[in-house]
Amino acid sequence: MPRREDRRHLAGQGCFIADVQLTGLCEVAFVRSQTAHGRIREISVPAEDREAVWTAQRLAPFAEPLTATSTLEGFRTAPLPNLAADKVRYVGEPVALAIAATRAEAEDVAGRVGVHLEPLPAVVDFDTALARDAPTVHDDWPDNIFATTSGEVGDVDAAAREAAVSVTREYTLHRQAVVPLETRGVIAHYNRSTGELVVWSSTQTPHMIRDMIALQLGMEARRVRVIAPDMGGGFGAKCSVYPEEITLAAIATQVDHPVRWVEDRWEAQVASTQARDHRHRITAYAAADGTLLGVEADILVNSGAYSVHPWTATMDATMASAMIPGPYRLPNYRFRTRSLASNKTPSGPYRGVARPAAAFSIERTIDELAHELAMEPYEMRIRNMVRSEDMPYVSAADKVYDSGDYPEAVRRATALVEHDTWRERQRALPASARRRIGIGYGSFTEQTAHGCIEWAARGLAVTIGTEGARLAMDATGSLSLSVGIKSHGQGSETTLAQVVSEVFDVDLDHVTVSHGDTAMTPRGDGTFASRTMVMAGGATHGAALALAEKVMRIGAVLLDEPVQDVVLRDHAVVGKKGSVTYAQLAKEFLFTPDHVPGVEAGLEVVHHYRPEVQTGAFTYATQAAVVEVDLDTGAVKLLDYAVVEDCGTVVNPRIVDGQILGGIAQGIGNALLEEIVHDADGQPKSTSFLDYLLPGASEVPQIKIEHMATPSPYTVFGVKGAGEGGAIPPPAAIANAIRDALREYGTEVNETPMTPERVWTALRTSRMAAEAEGRATLEAVR
Repeated sequence: MPRREDRRHLAGQGCFIADVQLTGLCEVAFVRSQTAHGRIREISVPAEDREAVWTAQRLAPFAEPLTATSTLEGFRTAPLPNLAADKVRYVGEPVALAIAATRAEAEDVAGRVGVHLEPLPAVVDFDTALARDAPTVHDDWPDNIFATTSGEVGDVDAAAREAAVSVTREYTLHRQAVVPLETRGVIAHYNRSTGELVVWSSTQTPHMIRDMIALQLGMEARRVRVIAPDMGGGFGAKCSVYPEEITLAAIATQVDHPVRWVEDRWEAQVASTQARDHRHRITAYAAADGTLLGVEADILVNSGAYSVHPWTATMDATMASAMIPGPYRLPNYRFRTRSLASNKTPSGPYRGVARPAAAFSIERTIDELAHELAMEPYEMRIRNMVRSEDMPYVSAADKVYDSGDYPEAVRRATALVEHDTWRERQRALPASARRRIGIGYGSFTEQTAHGCIEWAARGLAVTIGTEGARLAMDATGSLSLSVGIKSHGQGSETTLAQVVSEVFDVDLDHVTVSHGDTAMTPRGDGTFASRTMVMAGGATHGAALALAEKVMRIGAVLLDEPVQDVVLRDHAVVGKKGSVTYAQLAKEFLFTPDHVPGVEAGLEVVHHYRPEVQTGAFTYATQAAVVEVDLDTGAVKLLDYAVVEDCGTVVNPRIVDGQILGGIAQGIGNALLEEIVHDADGQPKSTSFLDYLLPGASEVPQIKIEHMATPSPYTVFGVKGAGEGGAIPPPAAIANAIRDALREYGTEVNETPMTPERVWTALRTSRMAAEAEGRATLEAVR
């Protein structure tokens, strides 16, 4: 089924934040800190610009700063200023804003605002943040730790004593920008005739934004309407509550015209939430036959200057600790996490949320154990994975893996990538060749559609786990569905219409799907965490079943047949005596309800859905990468790539494949290209596409995809989420392939991105170490 959304976008008929036209609309430019850490001594504004400029002092009476809270023990809060008042804590933090008729004029006004700072030492990296004498990002904190969590299952010390082999490795995934095609944007307009504040936002969570604007401005939520129009992607960067949304909403209530801000690309690189920035130290223990006995993990996450609402600064760390056990039968597991404050942009959700780091750590470690035991790494995986007969399986992190055959995905991936053929080519390379070939695998479980209990377990003060849908049949027999999620590239207008079509047996052209407007849709939590088809699909299915039951009762009256003798087929209620089309039925029922006695009025149903099991539906996959490494330059080229995935019942294969391909492209960027580099003063050095590299057509190979469809027993239709899985294992699979290519030199590459410089340096270091060891051995012999 082709995506319905594509028609308007390919014709250039979409409507994004920058396309909205309102009478009297003025543009906003923010004044942002150019310093990572400093105390504000003065903000000077020329007299002629004072009416056009807003500072924290001017804004304070109209909006409260937002504080993300957590129920985790010892969690430290850090109120996120709408505009910085006393200190700036990262480059890009908003300090003031200017309003003018055009963006260019607003930027001119902003350029005349003077921000006078007393520079302070910056906390940038892990070591600085944890140092005993480290400067503190927040003055009232004793150190730079938002929160620490820990836990243990089984007996890791006993596993260590029993193990035949153990490995300890440190893995680092450097910081990334999220980089959706469309940057963020906000419009706010206060309608004084109705007393309604209307905010347009490029957001994945319209209802959350509505609620938080109301709370921070001290308004009743009924007077706030949030509209999310067409969106050019989000990938998680647009599902937090930002200062810009609160600030523009507050200012709109004080001026007599609408205001709009559209983020430029430099702002997107420094002011939108960023991601990754993990360091994991992993020790794993295995028996001589390859059985995985235990794992211990020390997890550090650089969370930036503030916690963002509602995810908090501990989101990545708690997710990483839960996902490091991966798809494996792990009897003994111990972890500690620390979420660190620094003078970097706050971190937030990004496609995969911590799972790329968790998969990188456990998958690299599985390979290292396999090397120690002289096993093929894929065989090590198969030996230790949760088996189909184990399902449902409760992991070491207390997650319920619902269905699937994890070892079979590995077997199929080896066949799809033609493992044995590549091994032959690898062995056939002459020793004198300046290139080496390697094969690597990355397996994972992806927690999708998390329920309330899961969010609560991770300390969120706002627990998320339900979704609503409203379905109505009009007088012509067509169907209108409105949902609380917000589609921003996932094709939800198509897939949710397919659910309605499935129940009513109608063509998709007879179903309209509305989303993104809090005044027109039932309350919903939004689109993130691979939850749309599980949650909104479940709600849609429930609403469709309820309305279908009523339509059959109406049809039975009109056909004068028992309701058990009628069915819905081909746009009609069909009985043994005859049929009545939906158009005829709806007109009869809505125009002349007295013709249908005994059936309550209305052809509209609202249904809210919550899955039975709330730790999520677990998608899984194995990805295989074949690389060529240039020994002279460290350059890595992808020669082949394959994925075998299982997201349960596949509603729309084209859309699922698109999600996988897009995710893998982002994962390749994570693995080989993308990094926000900061200097020692916290100044970001990767703020344009000249120095922040993204994968393009030449970096993304043809990707082979094979599906395994194992329905979840806990969700409607057996669907699982599919939005993030593609992005999770590429760094692990590619790193393992590089390791395989360079095994003869003992070279490991344990941080991303695996740039030519890093690969070359690692190769040189391992060669020098081998040469030094050889000299030492020779001296000992002499």
